[in-house]
Amino acid sequence: MVTAVRHLGPNWYASVMGTAIVATAGAALPLRLPGLRTLCTAVWALSLLLLVALLCARALHWRHHSDQARAHLLDPATAPFYGCLAMALLAVGGGALTVGADWIGTSAAVALDAVLFSAGTVLGLAAAVVVPYLMAVGQKTDPAQATPVWLLPVVAPMVSAALGPLLVPHLPPGQARATLLLACVAMFGLSLLATLLMLPLVFARLLTGGPLPLALTPTLFLVLGPLGQSTTAVGKFADVAPGVVAEPYSRGFDALAVLYGVPVMGFAVLWLVLATAHVLRARRHGMGFAMTWWAFTFPVGTCVTGSEALARHTGLVAYDVLAIGLYGVLVVAWGTAALYTVRGLVSGELLAGPRPAPVAPRPARGRTTSGAVR
Repeated sequence: MVTAVRHLGPNWYASVMGTAIVATAGAALPLRLPGLRTLCTAVWALSLLLLVALLCARALHWRHHSDQARAHLLDPATAPFYGCLAMALLAVGGGALTVGADWIGTSAAVALDAVLFSAGTVLGLAAAVVVPYLMAVGQKTDPAQATPVWLLPVVAPMVSAALGPLLVPHLPPGQARATLLLACVAMFGLSLLATLLMLPLVFARLLTGGPLPLALTPTLFLVLGPLGQSTTAVGKFADVAPGVVAEPYSRGFDALAVLYGVPVMGFAVLWLVLATAHVLRARRHGMGFAMTWWAFTFPVGTCVTGSEALARHTGLVAYDVLAIGLYGVLVVAWGTAALYTVRGLVSGELLAGPRPAPVAPRPARGRTTSGAVR
């Protein structure tokens, strides 16, 4: 077991995020299918088990392979995935209140979410500062290396912003509720502005540097994360603002939910089509399974929750239809990624170390006509 986790990177937390969002997004669908909520609760329980297992495995990784762990932290291609740890904690915590309370009770769900939200928020804010700092002062990073993975650490506070409002009604009225809500708004702004700094680098790299390497092509879906999550966040602000903040700010959150969410979700649909086109091209060119396929799950799930928020605040059936359609895509993507991940674990391929580069054959040594070696 100790040897098996040597190459277990922080990117594995994406599987927890992708599983948790299947549960929380499904619970808010406008469909009332028999057994749907129970199924969502079971999926959330699975995400909780996955989180516990990964936390234990990563603890072994840091304990017995600290050299590899430090190398991951200093690697600009791997370090951004530390944002996934924070988002995994937050996603499972939010699921506890959304669906987990059906099985563990409201009090236990609130306590679990409070712990995971607090830990995830602290880690997310730390990642949003530390990872870009290490990328700036560590190994020199070329703009041509920009990928959507760079967004991960700065998106983590947006997940806190979207899920923090779930705890607001469980706090004492007055200062406590208002403080948490406005702290979530601050994290919304922090993450949004940081994303707006990063996204042009990613888009410019795509236009000027050509398509991403095949294994990284699925990461284009990561751009959907801040788009869908920010739309979800402003919708949640509007849901809990009445009675928490004074007028006219409460009504202002209602307006923000629509005036911000509608155009941003429009851009999300545009990016979804663009990213899908790149993935189809990469698939034709031989793109095989990699853990980057989990990028097809959580970001799409945030667009589902964003569409659900817009449906609530606009009353438009079109957003209900969009949410249902995107949820279908999410379920298929999750099932595919989960199946290939289990296969890779059983075969040992996913936990194997990087293959050494092939050694070029040495040139043949011949003799001159005089018998000297050349």
